[in-house]
Amino acid sequence: MRIAISIGLLTFLVAVGCYAYEGVIRPDAPVPTYGIVVFTIGVAALVVVGVGLMGLLFYSSRRGFDEPPRYER
Repeated sequence: MRIAISIGLLTFLVAVGCYAYEGVIRPDAPVPTYGIVVFTIGVAALVVVGVGLMGLLFYSSRRGFDEPPRYER
């Protein structure tokens, strides 16, 4: 099963690499409007997720949720 998954993932990696290479060798190809919109939405979502996770990290640290549990005997 591991071999089948590895082969599938490697095939996917090669396909993505070929697609990316095709995009790199044509530098004069214009970027369509929807490409710019999707890229902008992706970057904005990445920033929101990053800020949210960092906020949760600081919140949990300040509230003491990162402390090891204390057991009373």
